[in-house]
Amino acid sequence: MKKETLSIAGMTCASCAKAVERSINKLSGIKEVHVNLATEKAKVVYDSSETSIAEIKEAISQAGYKVLEINTGEQVDYERVRREKEMKTLWTKFLVAVIFAIPLLYIAMGHMLGLPIPEFIRPEMFPLNFALVQLFLVIPIIIAGYRFYTVGFSRLFRLEPNMDSLIAVGTSAAILYGLYAVFQIIQGKAEYAMNLYFESAGVIIALILLGKYLEAVTKGKTSEAIKKLMGLAPKTAIVIYEGKEMVIPIEEVEVGDILLVKPGEKIPVDGEVVEGRTSVDESMLTGESIPVEKNPGSMVTGASINKNGTIKFRATKVGKDTTLARIIKLVEEAQGTKAPIAKMADVISGYFVPIVMAFAAIAGIAWYLSGMSVVFSLTIFIAVLVIACPCALGLATPTAIMVGTGKGAEYGVLIKGGEALETAHKIKTVVFDKTGTITEGKPKVTDIITTDIVNERELLQLSASAEQGSEHPLGEAIVNEAKDKNMELFNAESFEAIPGHGIEVVIQGKKMLLGNKKLMVDRSIEVTLEKEADRLAGEGKTPMFVAINHKLAGIIAVADVMKPSSKRAIEVLHSMEIEVVMITGDNRRTAEAIAKQVGIDRVLAEVLPQDKANEVKKLQAEGKKVAMVGDGINDAPALAQADIGIAIGSGTDVAMESADIVLMRSDLMDVATAIQLSKRTIRNIKQNLFWAFAYNTAGIPVAAGLLYIFGGPLLNPMIAAGAMAFSSVSVVTNALRLKRFKPVH
Repeated sequence: MKKETLSIAGMTCASCAKAVERSINKLSGIKEVHVNLATEKAKVVYDSSETSIAEIKEAISQAGYKVLEINTGEQVDYERVRREKEMKTLWTKFLVAVIFAIPLLYIAMGHMLGLPIPEFIRPEMFPLNFALVQLFLVIPIIIAGYRFYTVGFSRLFRLEPNMDSLIAVGTSAAILYGLYAVFQIIQGKAEYAMNLYFESAGVIIALILLGKYLEAVTKGKTSEAIKKLMGLAPKTAIVIYEGKEMVIPIEEVEVGDILLVKPGEKIPVDGEVVEGRTSVDESMLTGESIPVEKNPGSMVTGASINKNGTIKFRATKVGKDTTLARIIKLVEEAQGTKAPIAKMADVISGYFVPIVMAFAAIAGIAWYLSGMSVVFSLTIFIAVLVIACPCALGLATPTAIMVGTGKGAEYGVLIKGGEALETAHKIKTVVFDKTGTITEGKPKVTDIITTDIVNERELLQLSASAEQGSEHPLGEAIVNEAKDKNMELFNAESFEAIPGHGIEVVIQGKKMLLGNKKLMVDRSIEVTLEKEADRLAGEGKTPMFVAINHKLAGIIAVADVMKPSSKRAIEVLHSMEIEVVMITGDNRRTAEAIAKQVGIDRVLAEVLPQDKANEVKKLQAEGKKVAMVGDGINDAPALAQADIGIAIGSGTDVAMESADIVLMRSDLMDVATAIQLSKRTIRNIKQNLFWAFAYNTAGIPVAAGLLYIFGGPLLNPMIAAGAMAFSSVSVVTNALRLKRFKPVH
């Protein structure tokens, strides 16, 4: 299966997006098509053995739209330039239309309101002049809005009418009737001067051009998240070549190059530090405000900011493989996907336009047959066509998804698509992997208890010296603790590992035993600190007994410590009425102790990595929507099985592939952020869809003259045009309210 994302020009409403989807779906080998009106992109999944990208592009052209050929590197700049050009063009067209529409409206309506107009165009004295001046004023407006006619009629003739078709038919009917009236005036029938319709057509086009301009401006704001991410990448890098420093464009950096970064500069690409020490501000990628210390061997990420030291590093990932480029790709893809809720709107808007055209014709004919004039029937026909444009319907979902996923990226929460964004708000159970998720994943020394043989410092120093030769994680934790306290370590005179029990070492003439209780019992050493050992084990810690010269010297307790945010994150999830489950391979006693510390509801202990997916399946069988939170490597099957897979950590490849949501910071608070953002976005989409549907549902009967039957007013087509234009803008503006989202922690 191949995946392609194509940029498409010429789409104006939901019906256009539907037409492109229909055209592509007619080809064989097409598995999936999503056309997004807000981003103007088509995502196509297809079997390359059955169809080619050239055929897909041809199908789009056949549907009447243009495929834009852009390289990925130029994508965002091209998009920005194209949007700016589109806004400029629309503004110019609107200005032309409004310059001619204002005098047109004044001449057509002014005399009825008693406003002064020049003598030579007064309708009662010079009806032909009155008509011709209006005709000449409407021509430049028609030219400014010519696209409504070229696109609208071509779509109509293809039997796939869209929003432009409604405007084209409505305003053409007004203009043709106006021309008929001019012909009647020439024949001497002066009364037709009161039935000209040029001002309606002119003002409708001017208002819709204004709506289109405002829509383009607000749509531009929805993609700001990607622009911000793009802006993070530096443009140049300093490369060390044959001992000399050279400044080169970022595109020319290759894997393996040694790069120099001075204080205050941005790190150009991902890599590994080979020389120097510094601290790096990674907040733009992870949201973590505290700078991270970097030493030789540390990994650095492109676009992060070097704070205080000069470093040299070897480039490991460049171009589209860097973390920043992958994040941008994820956000772009997410903004281009459809949520299931959007599909309903698509289906409806696909049938909407032809139904509206039929309804407008029936309403107009019905009024005419009931004895009303041609002018009255035409007013009804035009008002229904103009007010019913489904633009708001087509923009309701994609704009909210674009802003929602963009806002998530700002908080280091990468949501991989509309479907994940929609499903997350239904989550009722969150399953956390223990190691590396609730805990740090790195064992640390938590307690040192001694007998009267040695003090705490001596016990740690001797134990760390003994453990230098061990590869056990507990031993590693003891060595690291001693190094952190700058202790000098001694060399062992002899070292023997006792599998499953511990180690036997001679250091500075002292015979030492380090291990579990069984080792002490086997060597007939009296275990005097048993109560303390049981207490530590009850707290989820692993006690290690230390004996010197056949006497118990003390206990060093090691534990995989909690992440600082774990307890608070679980409290926040509980406040959202979400059940929290912990899954771990640890023994039940240790697992229960950890669960008690952070307030977890259910514990699934002694679960093998390959069985995690089954445990998730069992929870789903209880009828719950389940989110699985893990580090994305050994948890990949469980992440894929869950309704929502959430990968914690700096976006490893496996995590990004198998998870629906990636948390760039290793902070469990972001799980709540993702669910809260989903709830807010879905609420926003529902508001948008409600107003778009309600507006069309209420507007059409009013335009058809429902109020007039009961003695109310008739809807003027010009007012209908204004209302239609601003309905789209109101939907996009409502979506932009999501920019104010702040997580509640």
